[in-house]
Formats: sequence, C-alpha cells, structure tokens
Amino acid sequence: MGMKFSGQVALVTGAAAGIGRATALAFAEQGLKVVLADVDEAGIQQGVELIRAAGGDAISVPCDVTRDEQVRALIERTLSHYGRLDYAFNNAGIEIEQGRLAEGSEAEFDAIMGVNVKGVWLCMKHQLPVMLAQGGGAIVNTASVAGLGAAPKMSIYSASKHAVIGLTKSAAIEYAKKRIRVNAVCPAVIDTDMFRRAYEADPRKAEFAAAMHPVGRVGTVDEIAAAVLYLCSDGAGFTTGHALAVDGGATAI
Repeated sequence: MGMKFSGQVALVTGAAAGIGRATALAFAEQGLKVVLADVDEAGIQQGVELIRAAGGDAISVPCDVTRDEQVRALIERTLSHYGRLDYAFNNAGIEIEQGRLAEGSEAEFDAIMGVNVKGVWLCMKHQLPVMLAQGGGAIVNTASVAGLGAAPKMSIYSASKHAVIGLTKSAAIEYAKKRIRVNAVCPAVIDTDMFRRAYEADPRKAEFAAAMHPVGRVGTVDEIAAAVLYLCSDGAGFTTGHALAVDGGATAI
C-alpha cells in the first residue's frame, strides 16, 4: 500500500542534511513540491538541485527557526511561491551536551531550548493559521527517544524533546476537529553526519550505539523519512497526537 497524499506542498526545516534532507527528497519522490529551510544556505540549495535534477519542484529558503520574523518570512515565501502549505516537518534541532546536568551551562540551555523548543513552537504558530484557512493539513515535529524517557548526560536535550512532544500533543487536541493532524517522530541513534563525527574518533562508541538497539544497528535517515511521510499521508488519517518511536526496539526494553 503506497503513500497517498491529498495535498501538494511540503515544508521541511533543518533540511540541509541528514534526516531533513532525506525527508525533503522523499516528499519530492512522491510528487510533492518542497520548501527546504535551514541556516545552512549551501546545504539547502544543494538539496534543491538534487530534487530538480530528478525532475522535482523545490525551493530553498534560509531560515533561523529561533527568529520569529524569519519563520514568518519562510511561511510567506512558501505561500507566495506555491500558494498553500499542506505538510510541515519541523525538524531543525541541535545536540551539543556532553556532560551531566550540573555541568551544563546557561548558554547550552538557551541554545538547545531555543532551536529545539522555541523553533518548533514558532513554526507551528505560523503554520497552523495557514492550514486552518485552507481547511486542513498535517504537521510532524522531530522529537527523540530522549523525549520518551531519560537521557543521561543529555538532560537539557532530553527536556527539550519532552517539550516537543508536549507541544505536539497539545496542538493535536486543539486542532483535531479542524482537519489538522499533529504528530511527532522519535528517532533513536541515526546514521547521520552528526553521528559519524561523534563516533568516528572512537569505534567503541559506535559499537555501543549499535548495541543500544535490539535490532543490532543504528537507524538510517531514509527510515525516519519513511515514518514522517507515513504520518503526513492519508494512511495516517486517524493518527494525531502520537509520538512515534523509530528506534530499533530501544524503548521496548
């Protein structure tokens, strides 16, 4: 049973690389028009070029999701170019902690909460009125398995992802009768450039990361993209307010 979509336009933040780029490409493969947003202008432009080379339709819009005026401009650019917004994947996020809670800094706290929580809130704040006006839509926010439980030495990051799930569930209930579905995807460790940079210096860490998952490996960006597309698709029409763990069985232990 293939993916089916009632809308035409998808927006992806954090689209310069990793999960964001993979999801943008996946949306394009399904025939959707895609808006790629990120602070990395070169990265999103490269993603647009890949989509266009494959015959798809996409634009790039530089955006810092912590800035209200930039998020507003992102949505305005989407509407001026494509005329509507059917699906939004609020994926921009950062992960910079490397110590226990009492070792964290105020700067780390502000940076993580700014991108991971305020960024998701601002995106939904500007996306929801558009979807209300056009009669529906679907939003997926990137949370994490760290938002479903504890994450030692990543306490601020974990708190931010718990907050994303709270925003997701609350928005889902607020707009449930308006034909707007809001869900979250919760990846475990995924093979991205960020993952490789973190573990390439110490192969033992990579082995530990694989062992965290009962399936015996880390996930791929395409597996997360597939989950996001499912949550946006007509097949998930009765699914809202859900935090979907895509984690190789990690949270089942």
